[in-house]
Amino acid sequence: MNFNLLIENLTNPALLFFVLGIIAVYLKSDLEIPSNTSKFISLYLLFSIGFKGGQELSHEQFTSEIGWSMLFGISISMLIPLYTFFILKRKLSVYDAGAIAAAYGSVSAVTFVTAVSYLESRQLSLHGHMVAIMALMESPAIIIGLVLISIFNKGEKATKIDIVSVIKHSLTNGSVLLILGSLIIGFMADAKQAEGIKPFTNDLFKGFLAIFLLDMGITSGQKLKAFFSFGLFPFAFAIIIPILNGCLFSLLSSFITSDITNRFVFAVLAASASYIAVPAAMKITVPKANPGLYLPMALAVTFPINITVGMPLYFLIVQHS
Repeated sequence: MNFNLLIENLTNPALLFFVLGIIAVYLKSDLEIPSNTSKFISLYLLFSIGFKGGQELSHEQFTSEIGWSMLFGISISMLIPLYTFFILKRKLSVYDAGAIAAAYGSVSAVTFVTAVSYLESRQLSLHGHMVAIMALMESPAIIIGLVLISIFNKGEKATKIDIVSVIKHSLTNGSVLLILGSLIIGFMADAKQAEGIKPFTNDLFKGFLAIFLLDMGITSGQKLKAFFSFGLFPFAFAIIIPILNGCLFSLLSSFITSDITNRFVFAVLAASASYIAVPAAMKITVPKANPGLYLPMALAVTFPINITVGMPLYFLIVQHS
């Protein structure tokens, strides 16, 4: 059963398009997705997930389980950078350790979108409040990572970090704002009116996801080339830590909820790494952190590991625990 589940995921068209993107880079093909098109598709995916989540949320009743789930999600986002920072600091600079810890504590919206598609392929639907939890998990890890850099940076020119501006930047980040805004609009929208845009939010989703993952594959292939010059440690970290996080929190989530879709999403969020919100924040606040490390780790290693090996593994755990 485990083998069949893995094969089923490996033959997913969206994943195969991701692989095609990587192959195109190594064949030195001129295949590329225009940057404006890529940006539009990423905005569409966030809008679609947010809106559908809002519609689902409008049918849900707020319970203590949802409240605990929100606290659990925020706790994951704060705990992961706290322990990963000290592992990373043994081999890397404080700046790089803080940036990478923030990336792995925060979440990947695209991995979340892929997880939703994974659930739908198994005739399972996402609960609306998990979209809100995903958005809430973006910022805490960034703040924790920056605080750790501030505390452990003993250099002469210590980096001074304005936490208020960091929080503001995190909350006004385009991806966070769009998914939260879409969630609220979906929640408020009349069911009949929402039905009118259903062909756009639902029917086109998998096609757009496939094209977006093709673009992600091209980007990953380009960044992976230079990444190997940093040695084996970042590569090993980017594989082992996400899998451990996903497995651990897929088990711990059973204390919060018994719903397998919610537990699966918690596992995916814990295993994912941000390569949009965190790099944007670090570029502004910690320019000494090397994007040639944290960006390929999250995008070129952790992302494909999660969508090939991770998701079938986390799903198997939540099904049988």
